[in-house]
Amino acid sequence: MECIILAGGLGTRLRSVIGAQPKCMAEVAGKPFLFYLLDYLVAQKCSRVILSLGYMHEVITGHPGLRTFPLIIDFVIEKEPLGTGGGIRLAMNEAREANVAVINGDTMFQVDLSEMLRFHETRHAEVTLALKPMEDFDRYGAVTIDDQQLITAFHEKAFRESGLINGGVYIIERTSFLAKTKDGVFSFEKEYLEPSVPLRRLAGYRADTYFIDIGIPSDFEKAQRDFRSGTISKQP
Repeated sequence: MECIILAGGLGTRLRSVIGAQPKCMAEVAGKPFLFYLLDYLVAQKCSRVILSLGYMHEVITGHPGLRTFPLIIDFVIEKEPLGTGGGIRLAMNEAREANVAVINGDTMFQVDLSEMLRFHETRHAEVTLALKPMEDFDRYGAVTIDDQQLITAFHEKAFRESGLINGGVYIIERTSFLAKTKDGVFSFEKEYLEPSVPLRRLAGYRADTYFIDIGIPSDFEKAQRDFRSGTISKQP
């Protein structure tokens, strides 16, 4: 399996905590957050990773620790910020497999990627999103699915007592995505996923496993506690 890690963002909301460095390289319990993601991908039997980079990319590409992972690690570099869609497409141009996993460089969602891929193939989906059940949340928009596990709507951020959120892990059919997009700046969520809902080619894979998004200081501190205590190693 191939996986793209989106790690080109500026991380402005974390700047007061981690300083001027790529968000994925912020130290969590003693090592860069990116290294936990790579450990996860090794455990998921991923063979090749494409890092989609931008801001301070040399901090990542030059890190000697990357050579310790039993993975082929390649890089694509944004010359200017391309948004989530442009970053995915830049990396997808270098991918080789029919279906490619995509994860965010600031989020750990311990999804079983092999099982998610099987689900994706049986649904004949163009994109499958990993959905995390949540309670009492307002930081994320909600996603609704029908009884065939196809996505019916994306909802704006608002307080909800319960619901499913987009966990930022995707399986994407490479040729379809490349055929329907162009190089350049665009939002994967707003300009690709949302317009695709009526086509009924987006599937939602529900996974109630460990999830953390380190994008804000409070959750970054939670990640420090979780990773130090070994919480994530106890998850499926």
